[in-house]
Amino acid sequence: MPQNASAEYAANDYQSLLKVPKITLYFWIAKLVSTALGEATSDYLVFHTNPYAAVLGCGLLFSVALVLQVLSDRYVAQYYWFAVVMVSIFGTQIADVTHVVLGVPYLLSTALFFVTLIGILILWKRSEGTLSIHSVHTRRREIFYWSTIVATFALGTAAGDMTASSLQLGYLQSGVLFTILFSVPVIAYLMFDLNEIAAFWIAYILTRPIGASFADWTDKPIQVGGLGLGTGPVSAFLGCVMLLLLALIVKTRIDDPNRELTN
Repeated sequence: MPQNASAEYAANDYQSLLKVPKITLYFWIAKLVSTALGEATSDYLVFHTNPYAAVLGCGLLFSVALVLQVLSDRYVAQYYWFAVVMVSIFGTQIADVTHVVLGVPYLLSTALFFVTLIGILILWKRSEGTLSIHSVHTRRREIFYWSTIVATFALGTAAGDMTASSLQLGYLQSGVLFTILFSVPVIAYLMFDLNEIAAFWIAYILTRPIGASFADWTDKPIQVGGLGLGTGPVSAFLGCVMLLLLALIVKTRIDDPNRELTN
């Protein structure tokens, strides 16, 4: 095989193994919907079913979703977003168990999850030399990726609860605050050349408290600053929205990083 043909084959083989979606507007919309869905669903399961069974069941579903995602040989939208939704639900439960069951204050749990996240990122960087999601094409990098995702969800949940409850900002105000903070890395990347990897992970972390805060605002009772719509109706509505988004993503393959190779 000619040298240039070998190089082209190697490049195509590398791209065909990419396991995470392209970052598009649809990615951020789906991410925000999944975070809100995770918050509302977790609250519904914990308060309307056996909480221990709910956590165990969601943990098992999360494990199944992660196995399907990791064992696939390339990005598959159904597997990826199933894993994200289950991380959202289970990550919320981890943060809630840390506070409610173990009695850890939100300020402390936020700090602990932040340190955990930084530790994972440091190990990932030292091991692989990059934190770019565009390089997630090996099993080890994917394990680092999903470990980071779990940590960001737990951190975002704790941070959102901390601002809403401990700092008494309320759910709506917390959602607005984190939306403003989300715009900072976006503007810094677009206008001031902030490093792409740093901008992505900062924005990714902040999507969790945005979605969770607005979900809490819509489903919590009016007496505590919510709209009182209830966790059941809100989680059902968001679930339908997520399914419609996923159907669009699957049909158009708009976020498939391997689309050009498999057309």
